[in-house]
Amino acid sequence: ERAAKLGFTMRVGCEVEFFIFEQSERGEPTTRTLDAGSYFDLVPVDRGEQARRVIVAALEEMKLSSEASHHEVARGQHEIDLGYADPLTMADHLASLRFVVRTIAVRHGLVATFMPKPLYGRNGSGMHTHQSLFAKGKNAFFDSQGPIQLSEVGRWYIGGLLRHARGYCAVTNPLVNSYKRLVPGYEAPVNVSWSTQNVSPLIRVPAQRGEATRCENRMPDPSANPYLALGVQLAAGLDGVQERTDPGEPVNKNIARMSYRERRRFRIDDLPRDLHEALDYLEKDAVIREALGDHIYERYLDAKREEWQEYIGQVSEWELNRYLGQY
Repeated sequence: ERAAKLGFTMRVGCEVEFFIFEQSERGEPTTRTLDAGSYFDLVPVDRGEQARRVIVAALEEMKLSSEASHHEVARGQHEIDLGYADPLTMADHLASLRFVVRTIAVRHGLVATFMPKPLYGRNGSGMHTHQSLFAKGKNAFFDSQGPIQLSEVGRWYIGGLLRHARGYCAVTNPLVNSYKRLVPGYEAPVNVSWSTQNVSPLIRVPAQRGEATRCENRMPDPSANPYLALGVQLAAGLDGVQERTDPGEPVNKNIARMSYRERRRFRIDDLPRDLHEALDYLEKDAVIREALGDHIYERYLDAKREEWQEYIGQVSEWELNRYLGQY
């Protein structure tokens, strides 16, 4: 409704990553895989690849169009790219996709998971969210005469996504485990910035222009509630348009190799390092609270604070291996 009042409609496309693992002899989930595939591997090398093909066929039968599917970077990791739709339809498609993926995996004697980071030392699973606004049937992000052919509306929208990123992070990345993915070295963002030429920042503007002009938010992961995750991103972007939020200049270099002083010069902030910090930022962001509504906002915070408290009381294998024999 807010977008419509401003004269816009939103179009969204999501790249959904997930893992397919072996089941144990008792039918329980494991992190074992016989998969020897790598990024964009076209040769079926295990039952996970076969299951993904069946999944895509099932989605097509359900009229949930997938623009592409392929093997991802890690062993056992796959990606399905859903065709563009309005936010509510996309959220419905994402919910259906999860059900189809998990159901067909089980039929193949496997287990599928949308857990963001099931394997240490491997890439985690994201839900890269491509988004653009349209006005009177035209892409409002495209300006043939503008810098990099990106309109002021597009820049402001990106500005809003950046300004509120730390506020909506607890919604788009809702698990304790989500923050094990948002670490340096695994093609996941750890800073608040945007770019046109690399994949390290939070927001990327792909090279396509015209009606395909869009921005890609690389932070969300597939464990997020799709309705809430898309809603808070749209709210953040529209707030940027209303407030004419300047995103600054794009950072077209590897942020991981920049010094602290360089990052300060480019006004690059850090994303939350854990769920606790993300919830603190959520509590401070009035725009995201309004987007969620008080009822969901309050109960969401309560549930996630409880989840965090349960987590910090656990003793991990890392701690035992690190400290047990030394102290």
